[in-house]
Amino acid sequence: MRSTLTRIRRHRRIARTRPSTDGVAVFYGHDRIPGPEDVAHGGMVKFQHLERLFPNEPSAFNVLYLGSSTRPADSSDLIRLARERGAAVAWNQDGVAYPGWHGPGWERTNEPLAEGLHAADHVFFQSDFCRLSSDRFLGPLRGAAEVLPNPVDTDLFTPAERPERPLTLLLGGNQYQRYRLAAALETLRLLPDARLLVAGRLSWDPDPRAVRRELPGLLAGLEDRVELLGPYSQAEAPALYRRADVLLHTKYNDPCPTAVLEALACGLPVVHSASGGTPELVGDAGIGVEAPLDWERDHPPAAEALAAAVLACTERLDALAATARSRALRFDVGPWLERHRVVFEELVR
Repeated sequence: MRSTLTRIRRHRRIARTRPSTDGVAVFYGHDRIPGPEDVAHGGMVKFQHLERLFPNEPSAFNVLYLGSSTRPADSSDLIRLARERGAAVAWNQDGVAYPGWHGPGWERTNEPLAEGLHAADHVFFQSDFCRLSSDRFLGPLRGAAEVLPNPVDTDLFTPAERPERPLTLLLGGNQYQRYRLAAALETLRLLPDARLLVAGRLSWDPDPRAVRRELPGLLAGLEDRVELLGPYSQAEAPALYRRADVLLHTKYNDPCPTAVLEALACGLPVVHSASGGTPELVGDAGIGVEAPLDWERDHPPAAEALAAAVLACTERLDALAATARSRALRFDVGPWLERHRVVFEELVR
């Protein structure tokens, strides 16, 4: 009830307010964008970057910019209100729901994504894989669009000198799929001299009690080599990456993971599932474990292959660290912001 009343008030506020005629005014679909000290991941991090250039304007906006992974529940109403006031609509397309990871009901989950995508005056796809999956599950797009990968602030995310320590792996992001953590832990069992840092919330089951019940079994025999770090903010993230030597990215078909870019910028080579949009980001700054393209089921990377890739990375860790940093500079936030400025200014002319 409270969320419904909040949306009604928001819609009335927007309807009463005239759109700005003084340059670009952007609304990101959320009345407040988390600050750098708040916990935020993925799509919301992009909006944090954009607030530097275009502060969030929930009322007098002339550009509505929505992300598929951060889409507010009232996105349909916001698009309608934007059209009624003559505002432009931009859309940032991440992944889609497909049968392999979503299960039954994936079609319904995709409906609001397809609506936003096809209503937009301009679409940013986060990777070629994002466009491929969007064309298949949301329908081919006929309007203006481009592939613009996620950015990373390479002034904030920087390498640090590596201290003497055991080989340290990092499982980044959020652990909302059990297999991601399980694959990392099984990899660690094959690397007896290594340690594993696990970032993010453990949330593969909606019931936290179920997660707590399963966790001891997953960690059995590894308790002294695994550290659970929990959720983290953008301000805390660089120090977290600098505690590790290699990012272990076990997600299958990840569309365009920001955690991978942040790790690269901190000089971490990436061992990953060679699926989704991840290979587009990593290039030669890590090692991918071969995976098929499959929409019907997910293919978690095998621990044996991941462990072999980690060992191969350790043989040339310094060289790969330099390559990782160089690779990350291609995705620096500066050009990404500039491209948005150009597109938004064209949209409001």
